[in-house]
Amino acid sequence: MATNPKKVPVATPVAVSPATSIAGKRPAASAKAVATKPAPAAGVDLHEQIRRRAYELYEQRGRHNGFAVQDWLQAEAEVRSRSA
Repeated sequence: MATNPKKVPVATPVAVSPATSIAGKRPAASAKAVATKPAPAAGVDLHEQIRRRAYELYEQRGRHNGFAVQDWLQAEAEVRSRSA
């Protein structure tokens, strides 16, 4: 009987922490943990505002691709001028 000289990869078991559910997701944080979580930095909020405005511009154009940089720069200018 001939043997196959190629080695077949074997799946390696992965360690799963007890806090991880079967679906691979961690359980939701408790209310206390959420209440004591620090507020996001102002830069993150500014980035989110710019992202949303850039997406609005994309939608106003009829969702045509190829203008992401222009949309971002226009959105950034608009959001920053409102913030100043």
